[in-house]
Amino acid sequence: MTHTVQKESLPYLQLIAFAMASFLAIVTETIPAGLLPQISQGLHISEAQTGQMISIFAFGAVISAIPLITWTRNLNRRPVFISGIAGLLIFNLCTAFSTNYYWILLFRFLAGVSTALIWGLFAGYARRLVPIHLQGRALAIACVGQPLALSLGIPLGNWLGKLLAWQDIFLILAGFALLLMCWIQLLVPDFKGQTAEQQKSLFEVLHLPGIAYILATLFLWILAHNIVYTYLAPVLMNAEMTTWIGTAFMIFGVASIVGIWITGVLTDRWLRKLTLISLLFFAVAMLILLLCVQTSFLIFLSLAIWGITFGGAPTLLQTALADAAGQDADVAQSILVTVFNFAIACGGFTGGIILNTFGASLLSFSTLPFIVIALCLVWFSHSGFKAGAR
Repeated sequence: MTHTVQKESLPYLQLIAFAMASFLAIVTETIPAGLLPQISQGLHISEAQTGQMISIFAFGAVISAIPLITWTRNLNRRPVFISGIAGLLIFNLCTAFSTNYYWILLFRFLAGVSTALIWGLFAGYARRLVPIHLQGRALAIACVGQPLALSLGIPLGNWLGKLLAWQDIFLILAGFALLLMCWIQLLVPDFKGQTAEQQKSLFEVLHLPGIAYILATLFLWILAHNIVYTYLAPVLMNAEMTTWIGTAFMIFGVASIVGIWITGVLTDRWLRKLTLISLLFFAVAMLILLLCVQTSFLIFLSLAIWGITFGGAPTLLQTALADAAGQDADVAQSILVTVFNFAIACGGFTGGIILNTFGASLLSFSTLPFIVIALCLVWFSHSGFKAGAR
């Protein structure tokens, strides 16, 4: 049975299910980074080969997001969303029971394909649970799993890897996926997909007013973020803060959660202002990181500011994109998944070149042109980032 939205309050149990889905997707993707020695020893491969378990997962998500969401947009939303989680259940189980590295790479690729379904439906589905004036706040709650996974996923894997075999951790993730499937089936309402008459082509969606500006802003923001975040450890080592690397990542993660809370409270009223303010303070954080490299307190301050601004970024960008796309939000979101992951890859590649050529001290400086261009795009795109209350 499908539902229409009548409630004026937030359905927290339903939205937390989405937060858990995003947490599961990201932890499944990144968990090998916290288990490098254990997986390498268990499969008799190098740590570099183990790292490819993350790369192949991301590749699966990138190449499948747009076609999968396009092909399934006429179907009811809940079965498609649960299918993505079921994929994580199946392929985490397969990974846990496999002893062949190349089979594991295949299972990781297919797990990445499964997350493409989750991310493609994520924003549009969560927003449909509430009235329009609560959609930004609802999406902020749904997005809280992302910074939690990014800040805790790798340390959690590292900690569990000292207590359990790496295969057991993938079994735990599979069990979590099973519980989440039941949660969604029992508590999250279903919604109809698009009829053939409602469907626009990918080309038409890309040419909706504001979409190109939002996607370009997304690419520049995530690119700039990953230029530094991917190589934050060398940046801190350059500042003689090697012993504080774990603390630095934790400060960033906690600040990201604060950023999500702020965004959730204000995004339905100040979407445009918050996006501009976030990018502006992102630039301020990068300047502090550039100019105050010898002052530990100021470096921690820059990480806190950066974390707050980045924590709300997914909510701001997904809200803007879904507003601009309207009933084609799921297709637009699938494009966002592709652009987002491509920006992550480009950020890591660009940051690596800068690190090897100029050293860690110039990483933060190199982000500033991208941030300035993103600020200009938001400023001039009134159709993409609309002013006033939503």
